[in-house]
Amino acid sequence: MTIFKSLSRSLISKFTFRTGLVLLVTISLFASFNIATLKEIFLQDARSDIETVSEIILHTTHFQMLEDNRLRVYQMMEEVRSHEKIDRIRLFSPTGLVHFSTYDEETGKSIADINETCKECISDEFLIDNHPLEDSSRVFYNNNGEEILSVTTAIPNQPSCSTAACHVHPPDVKTIGYLEVQGSLAKIGVQASSYRDSIAAFGVILLLLVIFCLSWMTQSMVINPVHDLLLHARKVSNMELDSHLILKSNDEIGELSEAFNDMTARLKETTNEFQELTETLEAKVLERTEEIAQVNDQLVRSEKLASLGELVAGIAHEINNPLTGILMFANMFADDKRLDDRQREDAQTIVHETKRCADIVKRLLDFSRTSIPDKRLKSLSQIMENTLALVSHHATVNDVEIVCHYGVNLPDIDVDPTQMEQVFINLLVNACHAMPTGGRLTITIRTDLKRDLLITTIEDTGQGIAEENMGRIFDPFFTTKNQELDGVAGTGLGLSVSYGIIENHGGQISVQSAIGHGTVFTIELPITSLMRTAKDTTLSIA
Repeated sequence: MTIFKSLSRSLISKFTFRTGLVLLVTISLFASFNIATLKEIFLQDARSDIETVSEIILHTTHFQMLEDNRLRVYQMMEEVRSHEKIDRIRLFSPTGLVHFSTYDEETGKSIADINETCKECISDEFLIDNHPLEDSSRVFYNNNGEEILSVTTAIPNQPSCSTAACHVHPPDVKTIGYLEVQGSLAKIGVQASSYRDSIAAFGVILLLLVIFCLSWMTQSMVINPVHDLLLHARKVSNMELDSHLILKSNDEIGELSEAFNDMTARLKETTNEFQELTETLEAKVLERTEEIAQVNDQLVRSEKLASLGELVAGIAHEINNPLTGILMFANMFADDKRLDDRQREDAQTIVHETKRCADIVKRLLDFSRTSIPDKRLKSLSQIMENTLALVSHHATVNDVEIVCHYGVNLPDIDVDPTQMEQVFINLLVNACHAMPTGGRLTITIRTDLKRDLLITTIEDTGQGIAEENMGRIFDPFFTTKNQELDGVAGTGLGLSVSYGIIENHGGQISVQSAIGHGTVFTIELPITSLMRTAKDTTLSIA
């Protein structure tokens, strides 16, 4: 049942069955027509042969009949009857009396008597309706079931017959008798059957050969290409766009295969473009998201700094007045000669701690002030050199090696030299504190002409910053320094102040760090457009 369903759905099975059916009907009709035509031809040939025999008998017996030599005439008819194709010969009078028959029992009888006899044996062989006494031919079956062709020929009354010695025929009689010659068509039937069998065998062989050729041609020219197209379509539906059809012909199937290849190539190109667009869009969305996050962080930090600055400014002013009084009375108390050495030491401690508090208050005031930078065209490398002169003792104490890399033809930029020195001091001192057992401090200043920036990096080989602290290092009062462990105390204001200064200069400050691998601070400042143009002109002249 499964095989039948499979064959019923197969294109080649449908095509072969329908083509075979059409061929079978066509060959059958052709064979039937051919056999009928051939049989008619055989019958005409047989009729022509019998008519020829009748003519020969009439001509050869003409003179014997004129001499009334009937015995010789009958002998000649018997001799002709001995031929295998001749079944019977009879000679009738115009009134239907049998003068001679190769079957002796019929001689001397009339057609009526013969008909009566035939009725008794249930045969229509000699019935009057089927045996007209005139020039005619008919086909019938004898008692043995053999097919017989009968040809009746009228014997005309010639002029010599009316004067012959045999008998006298009036001149006005046109016909003096009839000659009937019957021939067997058995051989014709055998030939027709043989021809029919040959045609049938040839038709079967031709049908099988045509079906085989059509099946082979259909398989090679239609089924296989369609199968390749179907397989290719399934691969394309599974997004296997590298699939390619091999062109095996230049006909319509080949054009269809080429169209499939073009469609697949365009689909692959479109898919790649869409994928690239999606990846680019994702990258842009991610980039914008990061930028928005950075802007939000900057806004939050700026809001924190502004709010904290106002709070700190109020607190600093309130604390500064009592501290001034404490410091003044502590100095007076420390200079009093009436105190012993131990009391003077305690007074000096009060003075020292009060000065430290005053210094913290001063820093708080500096942090709270959002002063506008006093920008001037300055060389950033020169500002860095001036700052290194101030912090060199920190590097020497901590056994830190300082390495500087300055780019060639660095342009001057608009900055506040004092504020930039403050930024550099904070970063350099923090780097030295991060390397208590020594290390290397690398300072690099270079230009990024594509982004119109002057970039400064300060890299140390110190302890690094933990990942969980990376997002808070620019927050006010946040510090990673531990006085008990590192021996250095921090207020957490240096990086916050530096962040604000760089932001006021229109730049950005960022940090990269990992525990045990050091820290890198990067400062990006815009290059003045005027100085950029002047510098380019100088370089072109040189």
